[in-house]
Amino acid sequence: MEYIPIRVSDIIRQVNRDIYLPAIQREFVWGTNRIERLFDSIMSDFPIGSFLFWLLKQEKKDDWPIYKFICNFDEESKHNPSAPMAGIQKDIKLVLDGQQRITSLLIGLQGKYRYFYYRWRETRLYLDLLKPAKTNEDNPEELTYGFAFRENDDSNRDKPQFWYLVGRILDFEDAEDAKSDMKSRLAELTEEQRDNANKLIGRLHNRIHTMLVGNYYQENSQDYDKVLQVFVRANSAGQPLEYSDLLLATATAKWKTLDARKEIHDFTDSLNGLGNGYSFAKDFVLKACLYLSESLPIQYKVKNFTRKNLCIIEENWEKIKDCLFATVRLIYRFGFNDKNVVAPLALLPIAFYIMKRGNSSFDTSSKVEDADAQVAIRKWFIFSTLKNAFGGSSDTTLTRLRELLKTCSPTAPFPAERLYKSLGIEPRLNEVEIDQILAYGYQGRYTNLVLSLLYPDRDWKDATFHEDHIFPKSEFRLRALKKRGYNETKVHAYMSQYNTLANLQLITDSENLSKNATPFDKWIQTRDAEFRKRHLIPNLDDLGFDFFDEFTKARTALIMESLKDL
Repeated sequence: MEYIPIRVSDIIRQVNRDIYLPAIQREFVWGTNRIERLFDSIMSDFPIGSFLFWLLKQEKKDDWPIYKFICNFDEESKHNPSAPMAGIQKDIKLVLDGQQRITSLLIGLQGKYRYFYYRWRETRLYLDLLKPAKTNEDNPEELTYGFAFRENDDSNRDKPQFWYLVGRILDFEDAEDAKSDMKSRLAELTEEQRDNANKLIGRLHNRIHTMLVGNYYQENSQDYDKVLQVFVRANSAGQPLEYSDLLLATATAKWKTLDARKEIHDFTDSLNGLGNGYSFAKDFVLKACLYLSESLPIQYKVKNFTRKNLCIIEENWEKIKDCLFATVRLIYRFGFNDKNVVAPLALLPIAFYIMKRGNSSFDTSSKVEDADAQVAIRKWFIFSTLKNAFGGSSDTTLTRLRELLKTCSPTAPFPAERLYKSLGIEPRLNEVEIDQILAYGYQGRYTNLVLSLLYPDRDWKDATFHEDHIFPKSEFRLRALKKRGYNETKVHAYMSQYNTLANLQLITDSENLSKNATPFDKWIQTRDAEFRKRHLIPNLDDLGFDFFDEFTKARTALIMESLKDL
């Protein structure tokens, strides 16, 4: 990796002429104190870090939105202006790492910084020419030089000051000319003060025009996904960047009338607010945008978020939202909550089917044909999830299902059989699969889902259900079991079963609170026959702790029968 040295004046000369910002960059966030510290570091010969540029070929520059650096920063308007590329017949550089520092240099040398402190203030960067360079050993945070953002060059009457506009140094190619420019204004100062002022002017000129204060590495690849990876790694020392954040930045830049970032953030929040709450990520919504725009590739790659594709998504945005809302409302009615929707991608074919029907209120329809489709959807969602149909090459699977669903008409029944065949699964559980399911443990990936299937007639609306140990977990301790006089075989049987499906149920939060760690044989006496039937509690003569082994065997048989009936 070759790093190329660079001067501050080189950077300033190229900014917004040869050097620009890609849409994946965040906005400028530094305050005036950070900018002052950057210039202090340059004057003190401290390293200011390296820069990372991406060389974008001329023929590629129209593929992606490009932005200018902010010269005059305003807290009321922080957005970077777009950089029109029309008429620019050359390669350009986009900054992948160093935006904050380069913007700070530009503001300090050529621009202004407007902020609110009791009132709005429009400030520029000045250097006190009378302050000797002095490092405070007791407070390393204190600046060595007198840099400050000020509204004007008025001096404080209580102490000697002479404020020099830092950007003035750009007007002079020679340091002596910069000193001569200030000669008449410095004439009234003492000899010691003039010497200090001229020394600082000379040093500032040298650090801006002559000294190689930093270096940069140039990435020449035109592969956008590689560039994105470079960008993420280069910025990993700061606030973590999610892939979706970068793609959102691209979408925000390319949507014509809507703010993509706000729209997708707000919609994701609304989606997660349905029912008892979900935790869908922005990634899921972005994937849905590609999936529900029929003609687009669904791979989650930067190259698929082109200007043309994002315009298609923007045109379909309202329809995409309606279909996703209807899908999540539907699965909520089915009893699927945040804990048991373990394969969110399985929702996309359902949303696509609802879109093809053209009915955003499909989830509430009571028409016979709609009710039949809803039953088929629930069953398909269960089996595709339990059989991990969307693990592995999920993009290939989703694309194949979308092609199949494209033929659906507004009155077409849900094509479950064709979807099963495409996934290579059957809508039933065989004995091997049931045996695997019975081994699922407490709070496992699929445990809550399987438990919810044991309650086909339950009303899930507006209720919170807890995964609960039927025989309290606190009773299963090796020392306690041995103290009961159990032999090794019985101890092993208890310890191997207490945390599996045979000893788990879904109960409401109020039921769980009343049950707490009460021994099961006592607590069950407070429940009615309907409760026992609903939770598949076997009809044994004794439900005491000594008969736990018999209980798990009997309940396992009931669970197996229920799963076979799916």
